[in-house]
Amino acid sequence: MKIFRNLILYGKMIKFSHTLFALPFAGISFVLAYLESPLEMNDLIRIGLLSILCMFSARSAAMGFNRYVDAEIDEKNPRTEKREIPAGKISKISALVFIGLSSFIFILSSFFVNKIAFLLSFPALFVLFLYSLTKRFTLFCHIVLGVSLALAPLGAWIAITESMSLVPIFFSIGLLFHIAAFDVLYAIQDISFDQKENLHSIPSRLGERNARIIAIILHLISISVFVVAGRYAGLGFAFFIILSFIAFLVVYEHQLSWKHESGELPIEFYQVNSYISVVLFLAILIDKWGDLLLKLSSGISLR
Repeated sequence: MKIFRNLILYGKMIKFSHTLFALPFAGISFVLAYLESPLEMNDLIRIGLLSILCMFSARSAAMGFNRYVDAEIDEKNPRTEKREIPAGKISKISALVFIGLSSFIFILSSFFVNKIAFLLSFPALFVLFLYSLTKRFTLFCHIVLGVSLALAPLGAWIAITESMSLVPIFFSIGLLFHIAAFDVLYAIQDISFDQKENLHSIPSRLGERNARIIAIILHLISISVFVVAGRYAGLGFAFFIILSFIAFLVVYEHQLSWKHESGELPIEFYQVNSYISVVLFLAILIDKWGDLLLKLSSGISLR
C-alpha cells in the first residue's frame, strides 16, 4: 500500500495525467513516419513501446526537475505552496533520486530505439531542464517550454525513420507556438507574484493586456503552421475540417482565460488544452485511416 501511495504522490508531483495528453503529439509523427517507412510489425510495436517509455520518462525527469528547482519559489506562492515538495510530502533528496532515475530510463530507452535517438537524448534532456531556469532571466521562457515539448514529434519521427523531414519539423513548430501561447495565458495567474519575486514572464514584464494579445498572435501562428504542415504532409479534406474545430477550441481556451482574468484558472482550461492534442491526432488518424489499414494489413499478410 505504501508503494502505491508513493506512486500516486510522485504522479501528482509531475502531473502524470497531463503526460497522457502529451502522447498524441508524438503519435502524429509516429503515424505519418510509419506510413513512409518499411518497418515491420514487430519492430513497430517495439519502437512504439520504447517511444512511449521515452516520452513518459523524459517528461517525468523534466517535471521533477522543475519542482525541485522551484521548491523555494513554490513555497512562497499561495497558488503552489501545497505542492508536494514545499508541503514536505516529498523531500528534495527523494526528488533528485526520482529525476536521476527518470533521466536514466529515458537515455537507456533511447539507446534501444536507435543510435540517433540515443545521441540526441542528451541535448534533449538539457533543453527539458533549461525551461525550469529560464524564468529567472528571460521573458522568453514560454518559447523555451514550447521548444522542449515540440521535441515529441521530432523524436517520434527519428525513432521510426532514423532521419529527419520537414513534416515533423512543421508539426513541431506549430506545437511550439501552441504551447507558448498556452503558457503565456497560464502565467497570467502569477503576475503579481512574479513581479514581486522579480521572475520573468511575458505577463509580468509586459502586462496582462499585452500578454493576451501576444497569446492570440502565437495561437494564430500555430494554426497557420499546422495548415502548412498538413499540406506538406499531403493530408486531405478531413484533416483541415477537424483543424478548424481546433481553432474553435483555441478561442474557447482564450474565453476561459478572459473570464477568470488574473484569478486561478479552472480545471476546464487545462482540459480544453488537452483536447486540442487529442483532436489533432484524431484528425491525422482519420485522414490517413485507409492508408494505415492498408499498410498494417499488408504487413500482417507478409508474415
